Amino acid sequence: MAVVHQNHEEYNMRDPQCKKCRRAGEKLFLKGERCFTPKCAIVKKPYAPGLHGKKRRRGMSEYGAQLLEKQKLKNMYEISEKQLLNYYKKASGKEGVLTEELIKSLETRLDSIVFRLGWTDSRRKARQIVSHGHILLNNRKTDIPSVKVRKDDIVSIKEKSLKSPMLKNLEEKLKKHETPEWLSLNKEKTEGKMLREPKKDEIEIPVDLSMIVEFYSR
Repeated sequence: MAVVHQNHEEYNMRDPQCKKCRRAGEKLFLKGERCFTPKCAIVKKPYAPGLHGKKRRRGMSEYGAQLLEKQKLKNMYEISEKQLLNYYKKASGKEGVLTEELIKSLETRLDSIVFRLGWTDSRRKARQIVSHGHILLNNRKTDIPSVKVRKDDIVSIKEKSLKSPMLKNLEEKLKKHETPEWLSLNKEKTEGKMLREPKKDEIEIPVDLSMIVEFYSR
């Protein structure tokens, strides 16, 4: 039994999601509830994966630091390089503060809203729930995680989807969930509404957005 336990722990250390956190050097909360337990890989091994992981961060260049922040943001929101670049370009064309416009774009994605409403404990699961067609946007089925949610839009879970294994223990999860001020949640109807766009200081993420702006401004 001890050998099995050891192998299981070693497997967790090799988990792609856990490696992303270890490369970033901090928790990106990609594994949901596990990230809050002592089993979290970055708690057990707080250094980058690989043979030279403990030494890799020494003497990092400015470019390397910017690249790391960009990678962290991509991993957190489960988006590609092309998607992030498109979000940056759109944010650059708006009148507001660039970093705030960028985070607004990411936080108003449908999968981000599903995550913020507490229906999943990670954005990866939120993306899967949307992709599997369990979510309605203004009473219309959509399976595109990147769809933008706008002020006064209604996001809900399909009634028959409430029995899906992907949404198990939802009632218990919602009992301890605190909905952000820019969203409203009807727990009985499993229905949420976007009251307004979020402000940058309302979004706590372990990423320096200004470094990402500097990277793309090069």
